[in-house]
Amino acid sequence: MSVKLEGMPNNLATADTFTGKKVIDREGIRYGKVKHIHINQDTLAVNGVTIHQGFRRDYFLSDDYIDKFSEETLLLSRPPVRIGIPVTDIDSHKIGKVKRLHRNSETDELETIEVSDGLMHSKTLSKSEIWGVGEKVILRMTKEEFKKLE
Repeated sequence: MSVKLEGMPNNLATADTFTGKKVIDREGIRYGKVKHIHINQDTLAVNGVTIHQGFRRDYFLSDDYIDKFSEETLLLSRPPVRIGIPVTDIDSHKIGKVKRLHRNSETDELETIEVSDGLMHSKTLSKSEIWGVGEKVILRMTKEEFKKLE
């Protein structure tokens, strides 16, 4: 439990006050709870957070996803792509689920996603093929166009 110390500025808070807070985006979609806050050792700035979404479902969000911390929640500026969420085509036909995320090793920016469309099959798509993200990932193509991809 954190305590407000005498002489401490009003806009400062300890990192442990944010663990356990709900994580939501601008549309009210819940993504889990804050598990850890990651701080850059050189600048002492927040670099990101680990989100706990249930049994063995933790993932990292960089600071560019963070809009602000409120009293009860962490508000996201944009929804993240996560492993295990459904993938649909532009006409809302189900295609599969996000199997893997491939990020740039230097910038941690999402480059491609791997979509499983069955037990043994998966296809890798560039992030430019994503039309929207929320409770599901919506692609910029139809189901037929997806099937024709190699």
